[in-house]
Amino acid sequence: MTALDQTAREAGGRIVAALAATFRDLDLAEEAYAEACARAAAVWPAAPPLDPAAWLYATARRCALDMIRRRNVRQRVAPDAPEPEATAEDILASDARLIPDERLRLIFVCCHPAVAPEARAALTLRLVCGLTVQEIARAFLVTDAAMFQRLTRAKKKIAQAGVSFEVPGPEAWPERLAAVLSTLEVAYARAHEDAAGAGQHAGYAREMLTLTAVLAELAPQEPECLAFAATVRFAEARRPARLDANGAMVPLSEQDPRLWNRPLIHEADALLRRAARLNRPGPRQLRAALHGVWCVRRSLAEPPPWSAVLALYDLADRDDPFVRINRAVALAELGGPAAALAEIEALDAARLADFQPFHAVRADLLARLGRRDEALTAYDRAIDLAPGPAERLWLLRRRNEL
Repeated sequence: MTALDQTAREAGGRIVAALAATFRDLDLAEEAYAEACARAAAVWPAAPPLDPAAWLYATARRCALDMIRRRNVRQRVAPDAPEPEATAEDILASDARLIPDERLRLIFVCCHPAVAPEARAALTLRLVCGLTVQEIARAFLVTDAAMFQRLTRAKKKIAQAGVSFEVPGPEAWPERLAAVLSTLEVAYARAHEDAAGAGQHAGYAREMLTLTAVLAELAPQEPECLAFAATVRFAEARRPARLDANGAMVPLSEQDPRLWNRPLIHEADALLRRAARLNRPGPRQLRAALHGVWCVRRSLAEPPPWSAVLALYDLADRDDPFVRINRAVALAELGGPAAALAEIEALDAARLADFQPFHAVRADLLARLGRRDEALTAYDRAIDLAPGPAERLWLLRRRNEL
């Protein structure tokens, strides 16, 4: 991975958010950041900066100012000469190297009620989290072209509506909060899905601890905010046990609970209890409870809590294919793989054709039923969908066992 790739992965979201907050223009922020990356690709191999993120941020700001200047002088005969390129030393001597973290503000901008509900989370994932159009389209089970059009319309709507680039007051939160939480959930799912922490967005998983803490502080009476913060802590607490000695993923039921981060689990428990005391149940509290029943386990000597897991999934939205896939995993342990496979086969396979967990779960159930050739085909499809390195190793191992 090049220095530019690494910097873009770690700081790209903060840079775009800071530019958007400064210039109140989403397209300008993206264009200036892209131009800064192009300049970095040309300059860095010969003269790498001492602080790559600072270089990108300062250069992108300069690009944005140049773009604005060009817009304003198009009617003049001779535009102003562009400023010279900044050296690494110039940037490190400037206060502009301190990149403000404006991501939470930009999330609320993207989730403004003027933006279509189905576009709010997608726009935030693109601008704030740096996900590609293809990644977002896969997360929402739509085509790349449809997602690109959705994003384009959303940005135009924000510009036309004159949306304020500020975190709104509490009176405006109810109409935006659901979209904000949905956005963060999808972003965290992308970051959390790679057990090895080597995926393009893995760093966002750690940052989500901070973002959800801020959100819980801003909305202490919103149980779904508290529940999502709890979910992130439950999941991150288990990260130390997610890999085996060979770097392969360890399924949750096989993870050693002694390796889990107990202080994070205690934080999550406290947040979930706070949410429950508000007596306004919701889907995120249910998801947090699903994580919580696993984290009660203290050692591998204790049986997995399949009965509690299945009971909780029975309370969830059974029209959600993600819920039904996860429920089938628990059902297989209690009712057998045949009953679980019947649940999986009842899903819309065409819609889930590019959803890797669908094929991985189906492959496991087919293998357990002795349908070897069908299981191999399903494993091949799951592997073709490019899972993270740790999950790929686990899938290859399971396939080879057949």
